[in-house]
Amino acid sequence: MPSAAERTRTLVQSTCSALLVVPGLDPARAEPLLPESRHVGPEGDVFLEFPANSPAVRAATHAQDDDVAAVLEITDVAPVSVPHRIRGRAWVSGWLTCVPGIAGPGRMVLRLEFGEAYVDDLWGAEGIEAEDFRDAVPDPLAAHEAELLQHLASSHDEQMGALCGLLGERTTPAARRPSAVPVALDRFGLRVRFVEGRGSCFDARFEFPEPVRDVTELRRAMHTLFEAAAL
Repeated sequence: MPSAAERTRTLVQSTCSALLVVPGLDPARAEPLLPESRHVGPEGDVFLEFPANSPAVRAATHAQDDDVAAVLEITDVAPVSVPHRIRGRAWVSGWLTCVPGIAGPGRMVLRLEFGEAYVDDLWGAEGIEAEDFRDAVPDPLAAHEAELLQHLASSHDEQMGALCGLLGERTTPAARRPSAVPVALDRFGLRVRFVEGRGSCFDARFEFPEPVRDVTELRRAMHTLFEAAAL
């Protein structure tokens, strides 16, 4: 399974919704605190781009030698229509400083020096140490996950439904099978949410024989999985 550090690093570098919370700023004005871009540096610090007149930039600029504590909150929502669409949340807390000269005109990059992080997702809840976050590598499928899940949900409904036959004791006759929606995908496997009657649902995880490194290897792994379900 992906480590907590890998999952958090993947979320930070994804397109998931993110909000920077700076104590003392009005939380009702959330829009100015949405970073326009974000990436992780070689030492594990998070770099966030904002308009130069953002309250977050003003707070970091006026602090001078004082530490400005902040928390980056990330919310991961499934890119397909499924019950309970929020797949997880992650929090990275630390201290803000301005990094002038990197962003274009009217923009400013803020560095969030990593203090600690926490993730609560489909795998569970866990804290992340600075060294683990720094050394973690984002999942190689993250950039394609939304498109791949949407494709599976819209174009492979029959194959997705056939995965119910791999559930062992939970296997049901075809006439009463729950609908199957792909809800998460990573290099280790596919997570499917089976939706039963009256809105009840459960997840099942289908692991690949070995981790995949790219979309080409993923196609082969999915073909093998669907072949097994068709037997």
